[in-house]
Amino acid sequence: MLKRKLWLSFVLIFVLFLIGACSNSEGDNSSTAKSGETTGQSSSEAQEIRVRINDDPDFLDPHHATASISFQMILNMFEGLFIPEPDGSLTEGIAESYEVSDDGLTYTFKIREGVTFHNGEDLTIDDIMYTFERLMGLAGGEKLSNNFDNVDSIDTLDDTTFVMTLKEPNSNFLYSLTALQSAIIPKSNDEKHNENPIGTGPFAFVNYSPGSSLQMKKHEEYWQDGLPHLDKVDFIFQSDDQAAVMNLLANEVNLTGIPGHRVSEVEGNFNVSHQHNNSSLIITFNGDKEPFNDVKVRQAINYAINKQDIIDSVFSGYATPIGSNMSPAMGDYYLDGLQEVYNRDVEKAKELLAEAGYADGFSTKITVSSHNDIYTSIAQIAVENLKEIGIDVEIEVVEWGIWLERVYFGRDYEMTTIDLTGRPSAYEVLNDYVSENDAENFFLFQNEEFDQVMTDVLMESDRDKQIEYYQRAQEILNEQAPAVYIADYQILWGSTNNITGLKSYPFWFHDMKEVKFE
Repeated sequence: MLKRKLWLSFVLIFVLFLIGACSNSEGDNSSTAKSGETTGQSSSEAQEIRVRINDDPDFLDPHHATASISFQMILNMFEGLFIPEPDGSLTEGIAESYEVSDDGLTYTFKIREGVTFHNGEDLTIDDIMYTFERLMGLAGGEKLSNNFDNVDSIDTLDDTTFVMTLKEPNSNFLYSLTALQSAIIPKSNDEKHNENPIGTGPFAFVNYSPGSSLQMKKHEEYWQDGLPHLDKVDFIFQSDDQAAVMNLLANEVNLTGIPGHRVSEVEGNFNVSHQHNNSSLIITFNGDKEPFNDVKVRQAINYAINKQDIIDSVFSGYATPIGSNMSPAMGDYYLDGLQEVYNRDVEKAKELLAEAGYADGFSTKITVSSHNDIYTSIAQIAVENLKEIGIDVEIEVVEWGIWLERVYFGRDYEMTTIDLTGRPSAYEVLNDYVSENDAENFFLFQNEEFDQVMTDVLMESDRDKQIEYYQRAQEILNEQAPAVYIADYQILWGSTNNITGLKSYPFWFHDMKEVKFE
Protein backbone atom coordinates (compact mmCIF):
# COMPACT_ATOMS: atom_id res chain seq x y z
CA MET A 1 0.00 0.00 0.00
CA LEU A 2 0.08 2.41 0.13
CA LYS A 3 2.75 2.74 -0.93
CA ARG A 4 0.88 2.33 -2.40
CA LYS A 5 3.19 0.23 -3.04
CA LEU A 6 -1.12 -0.11 0.11
CA TRP A 7 2.40 4.92 0.47
CA LEU A 8 1.16 11.88 2.78
CA SER A 9 3.12 24.62 1.40
CA PHE A 10 5.51 23.93 -0.99
CA VAL A 11 8.55 26.16 -0.91
CA LEU A 12 10.52 23.66 -2.95
CA ILE A 13 9.29 20.93 -5.25
CA PHE A 14 9.38 17.55 -3.57
CA VAL A 15 10.47 18.91 -0.19
CA LEU A 16 9.29 16.68 2.58
CA PHE A 17 10.64 16.97 6.04
CA LEU A 18 11.53 13.54 7.39
CA ILE A 19 13.15 14.09 10.69
CA GLY A 20 15.66 11.73 12.18
CA ALA A 21 16.38 11.87 15.86
CA CYS A 22 18.84 10.71 18.43
CA SER A 23 18.02 7.99 20.89
CA ASN A 24 18.40 6.69 24.36
CA SER A 25 21.30 4.48 25.29
CA GLU A 26 20.40 1.01 26.50
CA GLY A 27 19.70 2.23 30.03
CA ASP A 28 16.54 4.14 30.92
CA ASN A 29 17.79 7.57 31.99
CA SER A 30 14.57 9.46 31.28
CA SER A 31 14.00 10.23 34.96
CA THR A 32 17.13 12.38 35.09
CA ALA A 33 16.96 13.99 31.66
CA LYS A 34 15.22 17.21 30.69
CA SER A 35 12.60 17.06 27.93
CA GLY A 36 14.19 17.12 24.50
CA GLU A 37 17.67 16.13 25.67
CA THR A 38 19.30 12.89 24.69
CA THR A 39 19.15 10.41 27.51
CA GLY A 40 22.67 9.46 28.50
CA GLN A 41 24.01 9.63 24.94
CA SER A 42 26.65 11.77 23.27
CA SER A 43 28.31 11.73 19.88
CA SER A 44 31.26 9.81 21.35
CA GLU A 45 29.05 6.94 22.52
CA ALA A 46 27.13 4.34 20.54
CA GLN A 47 24.61 6.20 18.43
CA GLU A 48 21.18 4.62 18.74
CA ILE A 49 17.83 6.03 17.68
CA ARG A 50 14.25 5.08 18.57
CA VAL A 51 11.70 6.06 15.91
CA ARG A 52 7.99 5.63 16.49
CA ILE A 53 5.99 4.14 13.58
CA ASN A 54 2.19 3.74 13.50
CA ASP A 55 2.14 0.02 12.82
CA ASP A 56 3.96 -3.08 11.63
CA PRO A 57 5.29 -3.52 8.10
CA ASP A 58 3.14 -5.73 5.89
CA PHE A 59 6.26 -7.54 4.62
CA LEU A 60 10.01 -7.33 5.17
CA ASP A 61 10.58 -8.87 1.74
CA PRO A 62 10.86 -5.73 -0.42
CA HIS A 63 9.37 -7.50 -3.46
CA HIS A 64 6.19 -8.34 -1.54
CA ALA A 65 5.84 -5.15 0.55
CA THR A 66 3.10 -2.77 -0.56
CA ALA A 67 2.36 -0.54 2.46
CA SER A 68 4.04 2.85 2.67
CA ILE A 69 4.69 2.15 6.35
CA SER A 70 6.87 -0.79 5.31
CA PHE A 71 9.03 1.22 2.92
CA GLN A 72 9.32 3.99 5.49
CA MET A 73 11.53 1.54 7.40
CA ILE A 74 12.90 -1.15 5.08
CA LEU A 75 14.41 1.23 2.52
CA ASN A 76 17.20 1.60 5.05
CA MET A 77 18.11 -2.04 4.32
CA PHE A 78 17.77 -2.14 0.54
CA GLU A 79 19.01 -0.41 -2.60
CA GLY A 80 18.23 -0.60 -6.29
CA LEU A 81 20.22 0.04 -9.43
CA PHE A 82 19.26 3.69 -8.87
CA ILE A 83 18.74 5.79 -5.76
CA PRO A 84 16.01 8.47 -5.58
CA GLU A 85 17.11 11.93 -4.53
CA PRO A 86 15.21 14.47 -2.37
CA ASP A 87 14.25 16.54 -5.44
CA GLY A 88 12.69 13.54 -7.17
CA SER A 89 15.60 12.90 -9.52
CA LEU A 90 17.64 9.70 -9.65
CA THR A 91 21.30 8.97 -9.11
CA GLU A 92 23.30 5.81 -9.71
CA GLY A 93 23.19 3.23 -6.93
CA ILE A 94 24.10 -0.41 -7.50
CA ALA A 95 24.46 0.64 -11.13
CA GLU A 96 27.64 2.71 -11.36
CA SER A 97 26.73 3.98 -14.83
CA TYR A 98 24.34 3.23 -17.68
CA GLU A 99 23.69 3.83 -21.38
CA VAL A 100 20.47 3.87 -23.41
CA SER A 101 20.35 2.95 -27.10
CA ASP A 102 19.21 5.53 -29.65
CA ASP A 103 15.88 3.76 -30.12
CA GLY A 104 15.22 3.90 -26.36
CA LEU A 105 14.88 0.14 -26.06
CA THR A 106 18.20 -1.19 -24.73
CA TYR A 107 19.52 -0.21 -21.29
CA THR A 108 23.07 -1.28 -20.44
CA PHE A 109 24.17 -1.02 -16.81
CA LYS A 110 27.67 -1.17 -15.38
CA ILE A 111 27.31 -2.81 -11.96
CA ARG A 112 29.26 -1.22 -9.13
CA GLU A 113 32.11 -3.34 -7.77
CA GLY A 114 32.93 -3.64 -4.08
CA VAL A 115 29.32 -3.80 -2.89
CA THR A 116 28.70 -6.22 -0.02
CA PHE A 117 25.46 -7.74 1.25
CA HIS A 118 24.67 -7.71 4.96
CA ASN A 119 25.65 -11.39 5.22
CA GLY A 120 29.19 -10.59 4.05
CA GLU A 121 28.78 -11.90 0.51
CA ASP A 122 29.94 -9.78 -2.41
CA LEU A 123 27.19 -8.66 -4.75
CA THR A 124 27.58 -10.35 -8.15
CA ILE A 125 25.90 -10.14 -11.55
CA ASP A 126 24.08 -13.37 -10.64
CA ASP A 127 22.27 -11.51 -7.83
CA ILE A 128 21.16 -8.84 -10.31
CA MET A 129 19.79 -11.50 -12.67
CA TYR A 130 18.15 -13.35 -9.76
CA THR A 131 16.43 -10.16 -8.56
CA PHE A 132 14.79 -9.37 -11.89
CA GLU A 133 13.99 -12.99 -12.72
CA ARG A 134 12.18 -13.18 -9.37
CA LEU A 135 10.25 -9.97 -9.98
CA MET A 136 9.32 -10.98 -13.52
CA GLY A 137 8.46 -14.59 -12.67
CA LEU A 138 11.07 -15.97 -15.08
CA ALA A 139 12.50 -18.62 -12.77
CA GLY A 140 9.34 -20.65 -12.29
CA GLY A 141 7.83 -18.57 -9.49
CA GLU A 142 4.90 -16.18 -9.65
CA LYS A 143 5.39 -12.75 -11.17
CA LEU A 144 5.83 -10.27 -8.30
CA SER A 145 5.67 -7.00 -10.25
CA ASN A 146 3.89 -5.56 -13.28
CA ASN A 147 6.58 -2.91 -13.69
CA PHE A 148 8.59 -5.10 -16.04
CA ASP A 149 5.86 -6.36 -18.37
CA ASN A 150 7.41 -4.16 -21.05
CA VAL A 151 10.80 -5.85 -20.69
CA ASP A 152 11.51 -8.15 -23.62
CA SER A 153 14.71 -9.68 -22.23
CA ILE A 154 17.40 -9.43 -19.57
CA ASP A 155 20.97 -10.60 -20.04
CA THR A 156 24.56 -10.26 -18.87
CA LEU A 157 27.50 -9.41 -21.10
CA ASP A 158 30.20 -10.05 -18.49
CA ASP A 159 30.67 -10.09 -14.72
CA THR A 160 29.75 -6.41 -14.34
CA THR A 161 27.44 -5.63 -17.29
CA PHE A 162 23.68 -6.10 -17.14
CA VAL A 163 21.35 -5.46 -20.09
CA MET A 164 17.58 -4.93 -20.19
CA THR A 165 15.79 -4.70 -23.54
CA LEU A 166 12.29 -3.21 -23.71
CA LYS A 167 9.47 -4.01 -26.10
CA GLU A 168 8.56 -0.33 -26.41
CA PRO A 169 10.21 2.91 -25.19
CA ASN A 170 9.23 3.89 -21.66
CA SER A 171 9.96 7.41 -20.42
CA ASN A 172 9.47 6.32 -16.81
CA PHE A 173 11.51 3.11 -16.89
CA LEU A 174 14.45 4.19 -14.71
CA TYR A 175 12.04 4.94 -11.84
CA SER A 176 11.25 1.22 -11.78
CA LEU A 177 14.85 0.51 -10.84
CA THR A 178 14.98 1.96 -7.30
CA ALA A 179 14.53 -0.08 -4.13
CA LEU A 180 10.88 1.02 -4.05
CA GLN A 181 10.21 -1.20 -7.07
CA SER A 182 13.19 -3.54 -7.49
CA ALA A 183 15.47 -3.85 -4.46
CA ILE A 184 18.55 -5.94 -5.22
CA ILE A 185 18.63 -9.06 -3.04
CA PRO A 186 21.03 -12.04 -2.82
CA LYS A 187 20.30 -15.28 -4.63
CA SER A 188 21.74 -17.23 -1.68
CA ASN A 189 18.86 -16.02 0.52
CA ASP A 190 16.12 -17.45 -1.70
CA GLU A 191 12.88 -18.30 0.14
CA LYS A 192 14.11 -16.49 3.28
CA HIS A 193 13.73 -12.85 2.23
CA ASN A 194 10.84 -12.14 4.57
CA GLU A 195 12.02 -13.82 7.77
CA ASN A 196 15.67 -12.84 7.25
CA PRO A 197 15.83 -9.87 4.87
CA ILE A 198 19.27 -9.16 3.40
CA GLY A 199 20.20 -6.19 1.24
CA THR A 200 23.08 -3.84 0.51
CA GLY A 201 21.69 -0.77 2.32
CA PRO A 202 23.31 1.18 5.14
CA PHE A 203 21.50 -0.82 7.84
CA ALA A 204 21.15 -4.58 8.36
CA PHE A 205 18.24 -6.50 9.80
CA VAL A 206 18.55 -7.57 13.44
CA ASN A 207 15.11 -8.54 14.72
CA TYR A 208 11.41 -8.12 14.06
CA SER A 209 8.95 -8.44 16.97
CA PRO A 210 5.40 -8.23 15.61
CA GLY A 211 3.39 -5.56 17.38
CA SER A 212 6.52 -4.21 19.04
CA SER A 213 9.53 -3.19 16.94
CA LEU A 214 11.85 -3.63 13.98
CA GLN A 215 15.55 -3.42 14.85
CA MET A 216 18.45 -2.68 12.52
CA LYS A 217 22.18 -2.24 12.95
CA LYS A 218 24.92 -0.45 11.05
CA HIS A 219 26.17 -2.21 7.91
CA GLU A 220 29.89 -2.11 8.64
CA GLU A 221 30.88 -2.87 5.03
CA TYR A 222 28.59 -0.33 3.39
CA TRP A 223 29.98 0.83 0.05
CA GLN A 224 29.52 4.57 0.66
CA ASP A 225 32.56 5.61 2.68
CA GLY A 226 31.93 7.03 6.14
CA LEU A 227 28.25 6.06 6.25
CA PRO A 228 26.08 5.40 8.14
CA HIS A 229 26.80 7.22 11.41
CA LEU A 230 24.19 5.55 13.59
CA ASP A 231 25.01 2.20 15.17
CA LYS A 232 21.45 1.06 15.78
CA VAL A 233 17.94 1.97 14.64
CA ASP A 234 14.84 0.79 16.51
CA PHE A 235 11.47 1.39 14.85
CA ILE A 236 8.87 1.23 17.63
CA PHE A 237 5.26 0.40 16.67
CA GLN A 238 2.51 2.43 18.30
CA SER A 239 -0.81 3.37 16.69
CA ASP A 240 -2.01 5.86 19.33
CA ASP A 241 -0.83 9.38 18.47
CA GLN A 242 -1.65 10.71 21.92
CA ALA A 243 0.36 8.03 23.70
CA ALA A 244 3.22 8.59 21.26
CA VAL A 245 3.41 12.25 22.26
CA MET A 246 3.63 11.22 25.91
CA ASN A 247 6.45 8.83 25.03
CA LEU A 248 8.33 11.62 23.28
CA LEU A 249 7.91 13.92 26.27
CA ALA A 250 9.23 11.11 28.49
CA ASN A 251 12.18 10.51 26.14
CA GLU A 252 11.04 6.96 25.45
CA VAL A 253 11.14 7.66 21.70
CA ASN A 254 13.23 10.20 19.85
CA LEU A 255 11.04 10.85 16.84
CA THR A 256 7.27 10.67 16.35
CA GLY A 257 4.42 12.28 14.50
CA ILE A 258 2.38 14.61 16.70
CA PRO A 259 -1.24 15.82 16.32
CA GLY A 260 -1.58 19.48 15.41
CA HIS A 261 -3.47 20.33 18.59
CA ARG A 262 -0.54 19.12 20.73
CA VAL A 263 2.25 21.09 19.05
CA SER A 264 2.34 23.62 21.89
CA GLU A 265 3.28 20.85 24.36
CA VAL A 266 6.29 19.86 22.28
CA GLU A 267 7.60 23.18 20.96
CA GLY A 268 10.51 24.65 22.86
CA ASN A 269 11.96 21.45 24.28
CA PHE A 270 11.88 19.49 21.01
CA ASN A 271 12.32 20.16 17.33
CA VAL A 272 9.02 20.41 15.45
CA SER A 273 9.04 20.14 11.67
CA HIS A 274 6.29 20.00 9.07
CA GLN A 275 6.30 17.25 6.45
CA HIS A 276 4.13 17.40 3.35
CA ASN A 277 3.55 13.82 2.29
CA ASN A 278 3.29 14.38 -1.46
CA SER A 279 0.40 11.95 -0.98
CA SER A 280 -3.32 11.87 -1.66
CA LEU A 281 -5.72 11.55 1.26
CA ILE A 282 -8.90 10.06 -0.15
CA ILE A 283 -12.29 8.56 0.60
CA THR A 284 -12.77 5.97 -2.10
CA PHE A 285 -15.23 3.39 -3.37
CA ASN A 286 -15.34 -0.13 -4.72
CA GLY A 287 -16.07 0.62 -8.37
CA ASP A 288 -17.44 -2.88 -8.99
CA LYS A 289 -20.22 -2.57 -6.43
CA GLU A 290 -23.55 -0.79 -6.76
CA PRO A 291 -24.22 2.05 -6.42
CA PHE A 292 -20.58 3.14 -6.68
CA ASN A 293 -20.33 1.95 -10.28
CA ASP A 294 -22.45 5.00 -11.16
CA VAL A 295 -20.38 8.15 -11.71
CA LYS A 296 -23.28 10.36 -10.59
CA VAL A 297 -23.30 8.67 -7.17
CA ARG A 298 -19.57 9.20 -6.83
CA GLN A 299 -19.90 12.84 -7.88
CA ALA A 300 -22.76 13.34 -5.43
CA ILE A 301 -20.62 12.10 -2.57
CA ASN A 302 -17.85 14.46 -3.69
CA TYR A 303 -20.23 17.41 -3.46
CA ALA A 304 -21.52 16.27 -0.05
CA ILE A 305 -18.21 15.79 1.76
CA ASN A 306 -16.95 18.88 3.59
CA LYS A 307 -13.25 18.66 2.76
CA GLN A 308 -12.35 21.89 4.54
CA ASP A 309 -13.98 20.59 7.72
CA ILE A 310 -11.74 17.51 7.52
CA ILE A 311 -8.67 19.69 7.00
CA ASP A 312 -9.56 21.94 9.92
CA SER A 313 -10.90 19.33 12.35
CA VAL A 314 -8.56 16.41 11.73
CA PHE A 315 -5.37 18.23 10.75
CA SER A 316 -5.77 21.56 12.52
CA GLY A 317 -5.44 23.24 9.12
CA TYR A 318 -2.09 21.59 8.32
CA ALA A 319 -3.09 20.32 4.85
CA THR A 320 -3.41 21.49 1.25
CA PRO A 321 -6.62 20.70 -0.69
CA ILE A 322 -6.33 18.57 -3.84
CA GLY A 323 -8.72 17.72 -6.66
CA SER A 324 -7.18 14.57 -8.08
CA ASN A 325 -4.60 11.98 -7.13
CA MET A 326 -1.71 14.44 -7.26
CA SER A 327 -0.24 16.93 -4.81
CA PRO A 328 1.09 20.41 -5.64
CA ALA A 329 4.45 18.99 -4.54
CA MET A 330 4.74 17.51 -8.05
CA GLY A 331 5.37 20.98 -9.46
CA ASP A 332 4.71 21.44 -13.18
CA TYR A 333 2.94 18.09 -13.43
CA TYR A 334 0.23 19.21 -10.99
CA LEU A 335 -2.96 20.76 -12.45
CA ASP A 336 -4.19 23.55 -10.21
CA GLY A 337 -7.88 24.41 -9.94
CA LEU A 338 -9.32 20.91 -9.71
CA GLN A 339 -9.59 21.31 -5.93
CA GLU A 340 -12.38 23.84 -6.54
CA VAL A 341 -14.58 21.65 -8.75
CA TYR A 342 -16.44 19.88 -5.94
CA ASN A 343 -16.92 22.75 -3.52
CA ARG A 344 -19.55 21.60 -1.04
CA ASP A 345 -23.07 21.76 -2.51
CA VAL A 346 -25.64 19.61 -0.72
CA GLU A 347 -28.45 20.44 -3.15
CA LYS A 348 -26.31 19.52 -6.14
CA ALA A 349 -25.44 16.25 -4.40
CA LYS A 350 -29.13 15.45 -3.87
CA GLU A 351 -29.88 16.20 -7.54
CA LEU A 352 -27.17 13.83 -8.73
CA LEU A 353 -28.38 11.07 -6.41
CA ALA A 354 -31.92 11.49 -7.74
CA GLU A 355 -30.69 11.35 -11.34
CA ALA A 356 -28.87 8.11 -10.48
CA GLY A 357 -32.11 6.62 -9.08
CA TYR A 358 -31.30 7.10 -5.38
CA ALA A 359 -33.55 10.02 -4.46
CA ASP A 360 -34.17 8.37 -1.07
CA GLY A 361 -30.50 7.60 -0.55
CA PHE A 362 -29.09 4.21 0.41
CA SER A 363 -27.14 2.43 3.15
CA THR A 364 -23.46 1.49 2.96
CA LYS A 365 -20.38 0.80 5.06
CA ILE A 366 -17.00 2.52 5.29
CA THR A 367 -14.15 0.24 6.41
CA VAL A 368 -11.16 1.98 8.00
CA SER A 369 -7.86 0.87 9.50
CA SER A 370 -7.17 1.37 13.20
CA HIS A 371 -3.44 2.01 12.67
CA ASN A 372 -3.99 5.77 12.51
CA ASP A 373 -6.68 7.73 14.33
CA ILE A 374 -7.18 10.09 11.38
CA TYR A 375 -9.11 7.50 9.38
CA THR A 376 -11.82 7.07 12.00
CA SER A 377 -12.04 10.86 12.41
CA ILE A 378 -12.47 11.33 8.66
CA ALA A 379 -15.09 8.58 8.52
CA GLN A 380 -17.07 10.24 11.31
CA ILE A 381 -17.21 13.52 9.39
CA ALA A 382 -18.21 11.67 6.22
CA VAL A 383 -21.04 9.90 8.06
CA GLU A 384 -22.54 13.22 9.17
CA ASN A 385 -22.09 14.85 5.75
CA LEU A 386 -23.65 11.97 3.83
CA LYS A 387 -26.58 11.75 6.25
CA GLU A 388 -27.64 15.15 4.85
CA ILE A 389 -28.22 13.62 1.41
CA GLY A 390 -29.89 10.45 2.63
CA ILE A 391 -26.90 8.11 2.68
CA ASP A 392 -26.69 6.06 5.89
CA VAL A 393 -23.07 4.99 6.51
CA GLU A 394 -21.88 2.43 9.07
CA ILE A 395 -18.26 2.72 10.23
CA GLU A 396 -16.26 -0.51 10.50
CA VAL A 397 -12.84 -0.22 12.16
CA VAL A 398 -10.41 -3.09 11.53
CA GLU A 399 -6.75 -3.75 12.28
CA TRP A 400 -4.19 -2.68 9.68
CA GLY A 401 -3.41 -6.24 8.62
CA ILE A 402 -7.08 -7.02 8.13
CA TRP A 403 -7.56 -3.81 6.13
CA LEU A 404 -4.73 -4.81 3.81
CA GLU A 405 -6.07 -8.34 3.41
CA ARG A 406 -9.74 -7.48 2.91
CA VAL A 407 -9.75 -4.00 1.38
CA TYR A 408 -6.47 -3.55 -0.48
CA PHE A 409 -5.80 -7.09 -1.65
CA GLY A 410 -9.25 -8.69 -1.37
CA ARG A 411 -11.28 -5.68 -2.68
CA ASP A 412 -13.99 -6.76 -0.22
CA TYR A 413 -15.34 -3.36 0.80
CA GLU A 414 -17.83 -0.65 -0.17
CA MET A 415 -16.11 2.57 0.98
CA THR A 416 -12.82 3.26 2.72
CA THR A 417 -10.46 6.10 3.51
CA ILE A 418 -6.67 6.02 3.23
CA ASP A 419 -3.75 8.16 2.12
CA LEU A 420 -1.90 6.99 -0.98
CA THR A 421 1.80 7.44 -0.54
CA GLY A 422 3.88 9.85 -2.59
CA ARG A 423 6.06 8.53 -5.40
CA PRO A 424 9.18 9.92 -7.06
CA SER A 425 7.57 10.21 -10.52
CA ALA A 426 4.30 11.60 -11.85
CA TYR A 427 3.59 8.35 -13.67
CA GLU A 428 3.79 6.31 -10.48
CA VAL A 429 1.51 8.76 -8.66
CA LEU A 430 -1.25 8.17 -11.23
CA ASN A 431 -0.54 4.58 -12.20
CA ASP A 432 -2.74 3.19 -9.40
CA TYR A 433 -5.81 3.93 -11.54
CA VAL A 434 -4.74 2.07 -14.69
CA SER A 435 -7.31 -0.69 -15.22
CA GLU A 436 -4.68 -3.38 -15.86
CA ASN A 437 -2.72 -2.49 -12.73
CA ASP A 438 -4.28 -5.30 -10.71
CA ALA A 439 -1.76 -5.00 -7.90
CA GLU A 440 -2.60 -1.39 -6.98
CA ASN A 441 -5.96 -0.48 -8.51
CA PHE A 442 -7.97 -1.53 -5.46
CA PHE A 443 -10.66 1.03 -6.42
CA LEU A 444 -11.34 -1.19 -9.49
CA PHE A 445 -11.46 1.98 -11.57
CA GLN A 446 -11.78 1.49 -15.32
CA ASN A 447 -11.64 4.23 -17.93
CA GLU A 448 -10.43 3.72 -21.49
CA GLU A 449 -9.30 7.30 -22.02
CA PHE A 450 -7.31 7.30 -18.79
CA ASP A 451 -5.62 4.04 -19.74
CA GLN A 452 -4.73 5.42 -23.18
CA VAL A 453 -3.31 8.65 -21.76
CA MET A 454 -1.14 6.66 -19.36
CA THR A 455 0.04 4.46 -22.22
CA ASP A 456 0.82 7.39 -24.50
CA VAL A 457 2.84 9.30 -21.91
CA LEU A 458 5.33 6.45 -21.65
CA MET A 459 6.05 6.79 -25.36
CA GLU A 460 6.61 10.54 -25.12
CA SER A 461 10.12 11.89 -24.54
CA ASP A 462 9.24 15.60 -24.64
CA ARG A 463 8.69 16.84 -21.08
CA ASP A 464 6.17 19.54 -22.02
CA LYS A 465 4.03 16.98 -23.81
CA GLN A 466 4.37 14.62 -20.87
CA ILE A 467 2.98 17.37 -18.64
CA GLU A 468 -0.03 17.71 -20.94
CA TYR A 469 -0.72 13.98 -20.69
CA TYR A 470 -0.39 13.92 -16.90
CA GLN A 471 -2.66 16.93 -16.50
CA ARG A 472 -5.32 15.35 -18.72
CA ALA A 473 -5.10 12.21 -16.58
CA GLN A 474 -5.80 14.36 -13.50
CA GLU A 475 -8.81 15.91 -15.23
CA ILE A 476 -10.23 12.47 -15.98
CA LEU A 477 -9.90 11.42 -12.34
CA ASN A 478 -11.62 14.61 -11.27
CA GLU A 479 -14.46 14.09 -13.78
CA GLN A 480 -14.96 10.40 -13.07
CA ALA A 481 -14.57 10.80 -9.29
CA PRO A 482 -13.27 7.34 -8.35
CA ALA A 483 -12.50 8.94 -4.98
CA VAL A 484 -13.13 12.03 -2.90
CA TYR A 485 -9.74 13.74 -3.15
CA ILE A 486 -9.32 15.61 0.12
CA ALA A 487 -5.80 16.87 0.74
CA ASP A 488 -2.08 16.37 0.94
CA TYR A 489 -1.81 16.66 4.69
CA GLN A 490 1.22 17.58 6.71
CA ILE A 491 2.69 15.37 9.37
CA LEU A 492 4.14 17.28 12.29
CA TRP A 493 7.27 15.58 13.58
CA GLY A 494 8.58 16.03 17.07
CA SER A 495 12.16 14.98 17.75
CA THR A 496 15.02 15.44 20.16
CA ASN A 497 17.31 18.31 19.39
CA ASN A 498 20.90 17.34 18.62
CA ILE A 499 20.68 15.65 15.26
CA THR A 500 22.08 16.47 11.81
CA GLY A 501 22.13 14.82 8.41
CA LEU A 502 18.42 14.98 7.70
CA LYS A 503 17.20 14.25 4.18
CA SER A 504 13.77 14.67 2.59
CA TYR A 505 12.01 12.74 -0.18
CA PRO A 506 8.80 12.86 -2.24
CA PHE A 507 7.69 9.58 -0.66
CA TRP A 508 7.57 7.95 2.76
CA PHE A 509 11.09 7.22 3.95
CA HIS A 510 12.78 7.70 7.30
CA ASP A 511 16.29 7.85 5.83
CA MET A 512 18.75 7.17 8.63
CA LYS A 513 21.86 6.97 6.45
CA GLU A 514 23.28 10.43 7.20
CA VAL A 515 21.66 11.07 10.58
CA LYS A 516 24.04 11.53 13.49
CA PHE A 517 24.21 13.01 16.98
CA GLU A 518 26.10 16.20 17.67
